[in-house]
Amino acid sequence: MSYEEKLSDMGVNIPAVPKPVAAYIPAVRAGSCVYTSGQLPLVDGKLMFSGKIDRDLSVEEGCRAARLCVINCLAAIKSVLGTLDNIERIVKVTGFVNSISGFTGQPQVINGASDFLIEVFGAKGQHARAAVGVSELPLDSAVEIEMIALVKEP
Repeated sequence: MSYEEKLSDMGVNIPAVPKPVAAYIPAVRAGSCVYTSGQLPLVDGKLMFSGKIDRDLSVEEGCRAARLCVINCLAAIKSVLGTLDNIERIVKVTGFVNSISGFTGQPQVINGASDFLIEVFGAKGQHARAAVGVSELPLDSAVEIEMIALVKEP
């Protein structure tokens, strides 16, 4: 089963890539990798999760935000490759979590993205990762994620 079919079976629609909120492009291919810009939990241009985790939002809501971010990362990759079926493996995920001082659950929040990638790509979805707590994110987003994917050679 292709990755596109798997996502469809999961009821996940990969949207059109979100429009950048500043001067950058959503993703770029360099050699055998595609690098995404940081993606926010946007749906149809609307920010779905804003505020700080452990004050305005729960860890569970942060996980849902991380999942939306990584779906938008996949949209950015698809905009470069034409299909997600050209992904060889997910190499790296970097997650930024808008956190209150003293909150240390960033890895659990970013698991929302990592678990989703493993569900879609299996062992090829396992990746290196960083989960970083930050004091602010663009648009007061709860989470921002960027990733690197290895591309199949033609």
